[in-house]
Amino acid sequence: MIKIDLITGFLGSGKTTFLLKYARYLMQKGLKIGILEYDYGAVNIDMMLLSELRGTQCEVEMLAAACDSDCLQRRFKTKLIAMAMSGYDRIIVEPSGIFDMDMFFDSLREEPLENWYEIGSVITIVNANLVEKMTKEADYILASQASCAGCVVLSRTQLSTPENIENTKKHIANAAEKIHCKKLLTTYMEKSWEDFTDKDYEYLMNSGYHIGDYMKVITEGKGEFSSVNFLDIKDEVPVLKEKIKTLFESEEYGKVLRVKGFASENGKNYEISATENELVVKPMNVGRGVVIVIGSGLDSKKIKELLDR
Repeated sequence: MIKIDLITGFLGSGKTTFLLKYARYLMQKGLKIGILEYDYGAVNIDMMLLSELRGTQCEVEMLAAACDSDCLQRRFKTKLIAMAMSGYDRIIVEPSGIFDMDMFFDSLREEPLENWYEIGSVITIVNANLVEKMTKEADYILASQASCAGCVVLSRTQLSTPENIENTKKHIANAAEKIHCKKLLTTYMEKSWEDFTDKDYEYLMNSGYHIGDYMKVITEGKGEFSSVNFLDIKDEVPVLKEKIKTLFESEEYGKVLRVKGFASENGKNYEISATENELVVKPMNVGRGVVIVIGSGLDSKKIKELLDR
């Protein structure tokens, strides 16, 4: 059977960065891997970031997530059926940070997928400097993902403190309690990713998963997440950074949780990744002027007016 891993994590946690490292380890072991990537929005930024992995040992597939949950689950199963025919040793699924865990487990319990796939590891990435106050919906997603994980991998621990790390773990535990999760069975990996050894990756590869026992929350309309996508952004990095800060600081644009995309400066391309407490700019070989804003209660008209200035 084909092992299949799920890498989850709320918006801006660092899933794609972790996936790049994890995938390279699997290829180093001689495995042929397939990555199924889907993002929340019409433009898949992470697909561009993962393109460097493509080669004889790795292929990256995209699933369009801009549809309702039933449609998404059908597309997910159809894609996994096709990937089962491609000779992969292991498949890694990296969904959007806004993800219903049931879709993964329910799909793999159905024929023919249950005859072809075996769940390997469910790994949840959480920023060690987690924002203290999150929306009810965000806390639910965080807790549901952590409750199913064989291991929660903390990101940016080298930029954190022991106190912040403990507060993040308490936040996860409190969020789990709110959705009546009886007990978090997951383990935590707290070391800097730059210090990961083969032994650490081997542990994650075999960390397994849990069927989280929690109260499922279904939101309808109000409070749900949405995204606004912008193409052909002309702003250079310094200007765009200031506009992104404004999006997070002012409530008139809605509750902005995540901004990501690409921008240029002096003929060079850069990746921009921002959450409420962090804005990171990194040089990139690929990319174009694209920005995705993700949040709840977004005012797309006002966001467009800001970015068009």
